Amino acid sequence: MTHGLNVPKEGALDFVSLGALVNRLDPGIIPFRKATHCDIHVSGGEFNVAANLSDCFRMNTAIVSAMVNYPIGELVQERVKAMGVKPFYKMFEHNGVNGPNIATVYSDKGFGVRPPVVFYNRSNEAAAQLKPGDFDWDAIFAGGVRWFHSGGIFAALSETTAEVIIDAMKAAKKAGAVTSFDLNFREKLWKISGGQDRAVEVIGRIVENVDVLVGNEEDLQKGIGIEGQDVTVKSKLDPSAFFGMIDQVITKHPQVKVVATTLHEVHTTNHHSWSAVAWINDQTYSAPTAELTVLDRVGGGDGFAAGFFYGLLTNESPEEAVKLGWAHGALLTTFPGDTTMATVEQVRAFAKGGSARIQR
Repeated sequence: MTHGLNVPKEGALDFVSLGALVNRLDPGIIPFRKATHCDIHVSGGEFNVAANLSDCFRMNTAIVSAMVNYPIGELVQERVKAMGVKPFYKMFEHNGVNGPNIATVYSDKGFGVRPPVVFYNRSNEAAAQLKPGDFDWDAIFAGGVRWFHSGGIFAALSETTAEVIIDAMKAAKKAGAVTSFDLNFREKLWKISGGQDRAVEVIGRIVENVDVLVGNEEDLQKGIGIEGQDVTVKSKLDPSAFFGMIDQVITKHPQVKVVATTLHEVHTTNHHSWSAVAWINDQTYSAPTAELTVLDRVGGGDGFAAGFFYGLLTNESPEEAVKLGWAHGALLTTFPGDTTMATVEQVRAFAKGGSARIQR
């Protein structure tokens, strides 16, 4: 057990995520101010990981979230079902006028030197109204659960959502599950829910219950409130600044066994250099660097998390777990939408150094 995690060998659910479900409107390479139509992707930072683990890696996963009884809610439920994710919903009735709503994320793809533009409408969001006591965690975990996950996006939505995460984490630990948290620090969201000081206080209380932490340098600095290294990092692919912060993370949260993140350098919207790194039980690991031609960058980090967690859940070596996350995140950027269209065989082939030669 070189990763230091005590992952249960079996359980009715391999993986449970807690977070907000959203619909993302995507006009492709056309900016919204000139758009005439959009694709709809069902998403959510926490949901994406469960969907990827189910659809690509064939694991038994679930999502715990708010659901609204109106056509957008039905659309979201259909997509959750299609990805093979078991739902545990707190239902809300839509009043036909102003909600409660499933949040909408607006995100074009950008192109070349023009970056993607992302903004939200989270007005009267049902997920933000979730509070402790809305879910029976003992019942959800009754058949056994191996891994529980949530993230900083859901934590930032309201005064009560972080408390739901903390209750769930404690129940998951009681049930024997490994717990993970993706810091996913979003300045826009925390700005309207108390700012960075509140973010550090809230996330600190959550991370006290966490075994596996996902987040880059900025996430660690702004989400946990630790200082960055006094070094000049020559490249965004240089892991030294990230690894240099781990001692502070572990000093603050000594129960954390794993900290991982992706590294990417954006040359243009459609050309990224991509890698990943992890600190696992006092050892450091790095994935190779791939040059990616990116179709849709949204969800790449969640793609990494899913492949990485899969490696840890299936007792792969730490090196292989990092490579599986790196490979799946890379493949995810080649598909439209926020969730995977890859197979585990494709992920393993890429992780072993596969190429884009035609498969016959």
